[in-house]
Amino acid sequence: MVAFATRRYRPRGVRHPAPPDEGAAAELYSRVMHAWHDVELGDHIERHFRAVIEIPKGSKVKYELDKRTGLLYLDRVLHSAVHYPANYGFLPQTFCDDGDPLDVLVLGQEPVLPLCILRARAIGVLGMRDEKGQDDKIIAIHIDDPEYEHYQDVAELPPHRLRELERFFLDYKVLENKTVNVEALRGRDDAERVVRDAVRLYRERIAPERRRLTR
Repeated sequence: MVAFATRRYRPRGVRHPAPPDEGAAAELYSRVMHAWHDVELGDHIERHFRAVIEIPKGSKVKYELDKRTGLLYLDRVLHSAVHYPANYGFLPQTFCDDGDPLDVLVLGQEPVLPLCILRARAIGVLGMRDEKGQDDKIIAIHIDDPEYEHYQDVAELPPHRLRELERFFLDYKVLENKTVNVEALRGRDDAERVVRDAVRLYRERIAPERRRLTR
């Protein structure tokens, strides 16, 4: 048997820096983008805002934001025979009393990849209560989708589409023996108020701690 010596290939004339020390590594880690904290929501939410998608339309896989790292983790596969009726995610730099960013369903023609950022406009809000308390869902449309961009209020959607959205949240936790109470759909004005309240809570409760940690 012939033994071959192996060595790492290094192009001539290229200097390879030493590995960073702990301080440099910590500084590098502190600059890593976090989907919740570092994506800007936008200044004019009445026109549109940025949404971060966690779950594609048509999926049964419940991905969730890992709030520590900003990555996604797989929470579970839905127990019931249902799938998400719209792209589902959260609004960056928002916070709600359940301890999470504000949830959003973004209506559009196509499934969107997880952790994709898109532009959306709120047209309504679905009030909900689950085992963690109040858990409102913003209903929005993808403003860069020509089939949905013209919608201004949830009342303009086909009635059957609205029933699908409500039915999904009534059914998706039934086989987990969890109860979800779905309230009446409310319109665009209420949705914008919910978004502004969530922005205010983020600035009051989350932003000061973030500034302290990144000094």
